[in-house]
Amino acid sequence: MPLFWLGVMALVFFYGRLGWLPGGGRLSPYGLPPRSVTGFLILDALLAGEWGVAADALKHLALPASCLAFVHVGLVARQVRASLLEVLAQEYIRTARAYGVPPRRLLYRHALRNALIPTVTVVGLALGDLLAGAVVTETIFAWPGMGSYVVDSIAFLDFPAIMGFTLVVATGYTVVNLVVDLVTLLLDPRIRAMG
Repeated sequence: MPLFWLGVMALVFFYGRLGWLPGGGRLSPYGLPPRSVTGFLILDALLAGEWGVAADALKHLALPASCLAFVHVGLVARQVRASLLEVLAQEYIRTARAYGVPPRRLLYRHALRNALIPTVTVVGLALGDLLAGAVVTETIFAWPGMGSYVVDSIAFLDFPAIMGFTLVVATGYTVVNLVVDLVTLLLDPRIRAMG
């Protein structure tokens, strides 16, 4: 389901009807942010020993983070399942079973490592998509960040800011793809042998 619809429905249900979670922003109106050390609100609150502020910030983070994750979790779960089923049907897995390798060790040490190779690629693409999804999420949940900054920049036709955001997203996407390639290189010894 689209992120904008999921975010609105999450707000209506968890904030409007149930009242379990706060609606928007990073802190409640009565909460004062801690002194900025790292720039991360929760980490700064924990470093300052302000446990109430950290808990409030975590409550405000729950809906936006859940919505961003929920959009991709089904795709990643299906990819892991499909890859794992394919790997479990391989000859070396049957041979390991025949030699009496314990099922848990067989799954985690032999099968899952090989099943993660295509999954890492899907996760990398999902992380790149999260950068773009932040624009929608920050707008829906009134979260002050880069996404809301670019939305305001578009409204005021601030072209340098829009180009800067595009450059940051493109750089982030490139770095994520580089990390995916490096992790794939570590996971798959066949790729190292080809190099």
